[in-house]
This record gives sequence, C-alpha cells and structure tokens, in this order.
Amino acid sequence: MTARKENSTYSLNEKFITECDLTYAANKIGGRWKIVILDKLGNRKLRFGELKKEFPYITERMLTLQLRALEQDELVKRTVYAEIPPRVEYELTPMALEFLPIFCQLSAWGKKNKALKKQADLKGNLP
Repeated sequence: MTARKENSTYSLNEKFITECDLTYAANKIGGRWKIVILDKLGNRKLRFGELKKEFPYITERMLTLQLRALEQDELVKRTVYAEIPPRVEYELTPMALEFLPIFCQLSAWGKKNKALKKQADLKGNLP
C-alpha cells in the first residue's frame, strides 16, 4: 500500500476534521441512527430487544453495528449479565449524557423549522 502524501487533499481534510471541535463532536453522533439511539436511551437502561422495538425499521445487524460504534466511541456502556438466557443492557456513559440537553435544543429547532417549512409550502400552494 502506498503512503498518502502529507499535503494531499484527503490528508488536509482529515487533519481539519480531527482538529475541529465541532466536527469531532458531529462525527461522534453522525449517521442515520446514532443520535436517535442515544436519545432513546436517555437516562435509562434498555435491552437489545427493547431498542429494536423502538426502531422497527432498523435491521438487527444495523442496530448491532451502531451500538458497537457507540460503545467504541465511549458513548454507550454495554453490560452483559451471566444469566441464561443471556441479558445485555445498554446505557449512556457520562460523556453521552452531556449530549441530552443539546438533543432537546436540536429537537426544538427541528420542530419549529419543520412547522415554518410546512406553512411556507401551504402558502406556496394557495392560488
């Protein structure tokens, strides 16, 4: 495998992304499912099956991949109990709990702007 040039666009972009605090945070929660998984966990522990019920349209494989990524990023703690049948619970780490107020603000922003867009669309459709 050849080494990337230090001044290549890819290398410069990678350096920018890893050094920018906002981009670092956004990459931690980026993706289709991570932010909603973190939001659903909130201040509670949920088992895999409970999370699956919360998201009926996500495949088990995708949910597993997202949970593993969140665990690797130290945003989710996975606890395995030595029981039969095996029991696994997921909960937010202290680092992830810091995101909850931000999620509330994002949700409020989304609700407000979705309503404004809907109003604008309705006005645009009137003769």
